[in-house]
Amino acid sequence: MTTTPRTGPGSAPVSSPAKSEAPATDNRPRPLLVLVLAAQFMALLDVFIVNVAAPTIGTELHASGAELQLVVAGYAITYSVLLITGARLGERFGHGRVHLIGLALFTAASLACGLAQGSTELIVFRLVQGVGSAVMIPQVLSLIQRNFTGEARMKALGVYAAVLAVGAAAGQVIGGVLVSADLFGTSWRPVFLVNVPVGLVLLAVGSRLLLPGDRATPRDRARGLDLPGLVLLGAAVSLCTVPLVLGQEEGWPSWSWLSMSAAALLFTVFCVYESRLARRGGAPLIAPGVLRHPGMGLAVFRIMAVMAVNGGFLFVLTLYVQGGLGFSALRAGLSFAPTAVIFGMVGLTWRTWPASWQRLLTPAGFAITALAVLGVGLALKDGGTGGVALYAAYAGVGVGLALAFSPTLTRALATVPPVHAADASGLLATVTQLGQLIGVAGFGTLFLNRLESLGPSGAYTSAEALLACMFALAGTAVVGAVSGLVLRRR
Repeated sequence: MTTTPRTGPGSAPVSSPAKSEAPATDNRPRPLLVLVLAAQFMALLDVFIVNVAAPTIGTELHASGAELQLVVAGYAITYSVLLITGARLGERFGHGRVHLIGLALFTAASLACGLAQGSTELIVFRLVQGVGSAVMIPQVLSLIQRNFTGEARMKALGVYAAVLAVGAAAGQVIGGVLVSADLFGTSWRPVFLVNVPVGLVLLAVGSRLLLPGDRATPRDRARGLDLPGLVLLGAAVSLCTVPLVLGQEEGWPSWSWLSMSAAALLFTVFCVYESRLARRGGAPLIAPGVLRHPGMGLAVFRIMAVMAVNGGFLFVLTLYVQGGLGFSALRAGLSFAPTAVIFGMVGLTWRTWPASWQRLLTPAGFAITALAVLGVGLALKDGGTGGVALYAAYAGVGVGLALAFSPTLTRALATVPPVHAADASGLLATVTQLGQLIGVAGFGTLFLNRLESLGPSGAYTSAEALLACMFALAGTAVVGAVSGLVLRRR
């Protein structure tokens, strides 16, 4: 397998055909793309859809603060920990088959969540939901890489990038709609039960589209699972994500800092082990060729930065509009509609823009994001609802995040050969999820600590705390813009 990037203003990397790639010339790839991206969208919704349902869940199930936090975040913990493992399972046993197994587990867990009678049951089933997503989601990129080539691959990756981040804002919107609708008196339960009919349809269609010809190559089967690497990385990610998820709720106790320090140590051990394994001719969990791929390191940094801004912005704003302004779940969810719609439109069309603009899109996206989040903070700074200026700023956030994220992800993956598809898929999916968690934990902590320091909460003091967070989010976006400019000048 050889892949030859073409660089230059407005040019797109093109992969040379190879025997291991299935060309996008039959009738399968386009329906296949719709199928796997529908599953991707459904799984992404469940990262965020519970946010606006959380107050209702807590009231009806009499959940403590820690239990409610685990209901919201348990999914993200198992999801982020097992993503790379899921990617390797797909490589070893067939991406289509493993995708369907993950989808079946996710659908069954969604049904169990919707029928749960207590907070403990709901926490357990949310953890299982995360496992299903971690098995299912990494196969999406791998299936795109292996079923599309050249320009078709670029287009498919563009759609993938749009779906990936639109799911974040759409989860808030759909969650608000479902909770407020109180369908048949079921309250919060439809946020989980809605996955069941969708999942069953996708399983029925997927068994016909994905299973024929879904075989791992002899090379993939011989590569093995690198169990020591899986254990080291899983432990490192667990020790990092658990305190990020629970630290704020628990007041950042000493164990949370010790856990993150241990995560850094274990990650170092993992890197050393993987390097030595590669030098011995073994099969490391992440192929060194992926990490050395041109631009991959900076792409990882920029994706983590943009998803941290995305996750922090949505989380902090949800806290503000529901707590400070007293919005209902429906109104809070609909507040994010402009961001979601604009993100999707820009994510799907940026590649048609003039070639002379293409190399500027990433830094411009971060710069627009910085200005837009500041605009949100300033529009709300007096404790009001912001008016037209607020919705213009929301749209600006959608434009900026789309331009910062979609071109970065698409270009990072466009020239990765199919032989490394599973590794690249697992790596970037994990980075995306960790970026979200870091954003929620970091900016959420800043908002709540600032709110506490300002005294009794109300719309005005909440607005001051929100403005402080918007400045911090803008600063993070500026760092992303600078990294983009550095890359452009190389």
